Amino acid sequence: MNNKKGDLSPDRRASCQDFANAPLDQAAQARLAALETHAVYLPENDLAQLRRAYRFANRAHEGQMRQSGEPYITHPIAVTVQCAQWKLDVRALMAALLHDAMEDCGVTKDDIARAFDPTVADLVDGLTKLDKLQFTTREENQAESFRKMLLAMSHDVRVILIKLADRLHNMRTMSDMPRSKWGRISSETLDIYAPIAYRLGLHHVFRELQDLAFRHLMPWRYGVLAKAVKRAQQRRRDLIQKVIQEVQSSLNNAGLNARVSDREKTLYSIYSRMNSKRLSFAQVSDFYSVRIVMPSRAACYTALGYLHQLYKPVPGQFNDFIANPKTNGYQSLHTTLVGPANVSIEFQIRTEQMDQVAESGVAAHWLYSGGAKADADEAGAHWLQSLLDIQNETRDAAEFWDNVKVDLAPDAVYVFTPHGKVISLPQGATVVDFAYAIHSGIGDRATGATINGDPAPLRAVLKNGDVIEVITNPQAAPNPAWLAFVRTGRARSRIRHHLKTLAQSDSQALGEKLLAQALRAEGVPSLPAPEHPAWANLLAFGASASREELLADIGQGKRIASVAARHMAGQLAAAGQRRDALLLSRERYTAHEQLSQGTVLLDGTEGPAVQYAPCCLPVPGDALLGYLERGKGLVVHANGCAIARRLQAHDSEQFIAVDWADEPARPFETGICVTVTNGKGVLARVTGELAAAGVDIARVEMDGLAAEGTVDLNFIIAVRDTAHLEAALRQLRRASAVLKAVRITAGED
Repeated sequence: MNNKKGDLSPDRRASCQDFANAPLDQAAQARLAALETHAVYLPENDLAQLRRAYRFANRAHEGQMRQSGEPYITHPIAVTVQCAQWKLDVRALMAALLHDAMEDCGVTKDDIARAFDPTVADLVDGLTKLDKLQFTTREENQAESFRKMLLAMSHDVRVILIKLADRLHNMRTMSDMPRSKWGRISSETLDIYAPIAYRLGLHHVFRELQDLAFRHLMPWRYGVLAKAVKRAQQRRRDLIQKVIQEVQSSLNNAGLNARVSDREKTLYSIYSRMNSKRLSFAQVSDFYSVRIVMPSRAACYTALGYLHQLYKPVPGQFNDFIANPKTNGYQSLHTTLVGPANVSIEFQIRTEQMDQVAESGVAAHWLYSGGAKADADEAGAHWLQSLLDIQNETRDAAEFWDNVKVDLAPDAVYVFTPHGKVISLPQGATVVDFAYAIHSGIGDRATGATINGDPAPLRAVLKNGDVIEVITNPQAAPNPAWLAFVRTGRARSRIRHHLKTLAQSDSQALGEKLLAQALRAEGVPSLPAPEHPAWANLLAFGASASREELLADIGQGKRIASVAARHMAGQLAAAGQRRDALLLSRERYTAHEQLSQGTVLLDGTEGPAVQYAPCCLPVPGDALLGYLERGKGLVVHANGCAIARRLQAHDSEQFIAVDWADEPARPFETGICVTVTNGKGVLARVTGELAAAGVDIARVEMDGLAAEGTVDLNFIIAVRDTAHLEAALRQLRRASAVLKAVRITAGED
């Protein structure tokens, strides 16, 4: 939002310790007086410190201008005013005034510590590090930036509060920025800063950031919707005022001291509802909500009863966030009622303190806790701890960002443990998400669950009010299939962490096998002992940190076994170990001429280091090709697969010889297409024939009806081998309704 500033000159740096006592001109004095009107809650000693910080900031930013043409100091003042509205302590206000001094003016952390105190210097230093973060469209940079912000938040929540105030003022003045920057800044505001504001309970900031980002990200849609809402407001203003009068009168007659007011929905919330539910503007009726502030918690429930007598409640549209607060501390009763003219109106009922927390969140808790540490234990603490756990378990930046995206989403369901503890989870969360939210050990060992006393699968989606009990087994372990349905970043990171640990071990075993086979082709009958000097030389040659890392890299296709084997064979020869000429001839000249490494036998027990290609779904009996895909390990294709042939044409060194073991340990999946005459019960007859053939069905899809009344049923089935597959196809072809039954060979020539 601001022009670039230069560093301090040596003379100015030497005198910066006197900035706090710098004189003020008339305009600067007027700005200070205006600032003090917002900080009247501070004692006089704190106000004196605030004045010194203002003089320091005013002197540091002297001569600097915003792109709007205003003096730069107006921006730190605006940020400080916002923090004062949250009633933050004097150190936070001083840091808000000084938050750009280090980055833009060359002032050091030591300068601020000497002029004020170490706490203020730490806050400004934390803000400076956040200001240097540049969120881009590249997920790696975005993830690393968010990781740093998360760590700053966990250290002192005042850092992120000041940062949110800074972003809010920058968004309010974005019109002064070049339009080319609107999209990037608005996107990161919607993706990062608005959700953080929500998680910290700063609902007013959350809503305003969303609206401002919407305005600058989609200016045309914003303008059209703003005009439509304005027209609708003129028609519905009288209606909402009538509702307020009727509610106020009803509660007054009941002897209840209530404060009733209306609240307009933000344009972004209206747009989001239209977009998510695919509604036209004419179908959106609840532009307003009515807020009722009561003197006590008991009075809230009493008022709810009178409201339900006055207007008809909409079924399923009631939430008790007083008994079950949101994770950010929000408490209120929500109910949707059908008012005059059959218009649905949402009512929010809360106490005065709940209202303050609802608007100011963690900033409101600041008033009651009185410290920088206690606030993190109030609103958003569980969310912060969850993100810290994820970042400890996930070292890959892009994966970390993928995991936390869901946890930033504001929508939630509230469920219970058998002991009555409330757990907040994202919409669509499953039993596995719940298990990991309780404890990582419970998630790792989960085998089943009961929901409200009834047995339920691990993939069951949870609803508000469910009581869940997780069934565990000490021998159980995370299942890779869970990644297809879990919603929380915590669950996803734990499952991936387990699989990576497992895959690392499997990759090492595969890499050791590949290297040993490649050495045989070089005339070396076996791998040297781990302590042999040839290993150290090979590690230096491949820039690997350890023998285990080198073997895992070979197993994952990151390094070519034949290259490593040639280097190691040379080292062994230099150390006096002669090559076995007979072995060299047999291995090198009997192998397939296009394959550079020995044959790997497969039986289906290889683990994550070996994947069977989904494009051709090979089964025992098929001729095979093995491709060492970089970073993934060994991918096994059927020999006729067109994709594998294309890869082999330009990357032949990554291919190795693979074959089936004599006795595969499990069934393998493949695809078949069954063309049938469409009619009642046909699918049941086809699945019955497959069951009779001893085939397991993993998935079935049905293509659209053809003109002649036929339909294609596409199955993914599990078979023992090609003979079993052919027997199943023959049995299907004998069925009366089946016109054709063939294996799906889309990946083959």
